[in-house]
Amino acid sequence: MNPITKLFYLFRRCWKAIRLFLILSGPGLVVMIADNDAGGITTYAATGAKYGCSFIWVLVILIPVAYYVQEMTVRLGAVTKRGHAEAIFENFGNFWGWFSLTDLVLCDWLTLITEFIGMTAAMGIFGVPPWITSIGVILLMLFMVLHGRYWTWEKVTMLFCLFNLIYIPAAFWVNPTVHDVVHGFIPNLPGGKWDNQFFFFIMANIGTTIAPWMIFFQQSAVVDKGMTEKDIPFGKFDTLLGSVLTVVVAIFIIIVVGTVLPGVDLDDAAQASKMLMTEGHGHAGVFMAIGLFDAGLLGAICISLASSWALGEIFGWAHSLNNKIKEAPWFYAVYLLALITAAAVVLIPGAPLIVITLFVQVIAVTLLPAALVFLILLLNDKELMGKHANNLWENCINIFIVVVIIVLSTLYAISTLFPELFGQ
Repeated sequence: MNPITKLFYLFRRCWKAIRLFLILSGPGLVVMIADNDAGGITTYAATGAKYGCSFIWVLVILIPVAYYVQEMTVRLGAVTKRGHAEAIFENFGNFWGWFSLTDLVLCDWLTLITEFIGMTAAMGIFGVPPWITSIGVILLMLFMVLHGRYWTWEKVTMLFCLFNLIYIPAAFWVNPTVHDVVHGFIPNLPGGKWDNQFFFFIMANIGTTIAPWMIFFQQSAVVDKGMTEKDIPFGKFDTLLGSVLTVVVAIFIIIVVGTVLPGVDLDDAAQASKMLMTEGHGHAGVFMAIGLFDAGLLGAICISLASSWALGEIFGWAHSLNNKIKEAPWFYAVYLLALITAAAVVLIPGAPLIVITLFVQVIAVTLLPAALVFLILLLNDKELMGKHANNLWENCINIFIVVVIIVLSTLYAISTLFPELFGQ
């Protein structure tokens, strides 16, 4: 076989692999990019204002953390063909099943409220009233799911994922110092010490990188997509790519805010957007606002489905995006109810939105350690997982991640409830 023929066949094999990946990709990219939700954007903006580029190295470390946690859901979903809620009920009994499901639904609904808070704040910058934003978002999300096809929903969602990259050109507009950006990848302690605020921001960024709803969502998405064991390698790469992209976006947000608004105490990303506009960086401010709305929308899209899928699994309802409304009425009813009630809370005059946001953080960190422990136990059930069970290396990595997250999450919850103990 001559070199040209070999090159041709190599190209055909590569193109076939690329096409197959494009077909199978989705759950990992969507869940990881949607992890940069409205709360996440605010966290990154506040981190950038506080520490500038010197915090970048922490985010880089979170790439393998996010990947190793989420890739377990790919294997579990592809092998068992069951969502995470159903797997917990079947393997750990009703008590732990209802514990996980109750916490998930409550946490998802509260987090959904924070997504509407972010979206209404972002559109408010452009003069759009909150009620118009809320109604428009609900109608858009209904349109996305009413086609009765998972594939259609996923591709539309992937389109919104592209808008999450809008922070990248914004960073070039603010002209960051190359030296500061490069130095940010080198581990360092701002001020030369590990103080309470630095500890708090580390916990906050971990909390925005791994969330309980992500575990439930991705496993159900893998099942709904119809992925099988032979698709696991593509699902893993999909998750790895998503993990990298979510951190890349976070880094660019930190660069934007850290360059223009160093030392500013930010309450939310909408405030950062307005301040960027007043500081002479109008384009970056507009992009920040658009990105905030898109982040809230992506979070709402995924979080609302995570609860609907989980409830459908437990109560035995038809719970696939491949079902029409008349085939899965309860699935879509729960989906719509979550959206309407979450949006309604945001529209209540004088609603304690800051208190709700803090409460969401406490609930999330309470559920996360239990969800991770259940996930690892399921992946070590060789009768259930067969050759796709965790090996020694995977167990060592994931147990280390869980221990660190349990310690930091517990301290994060305590610091949120009792900030005076941490000097905040």
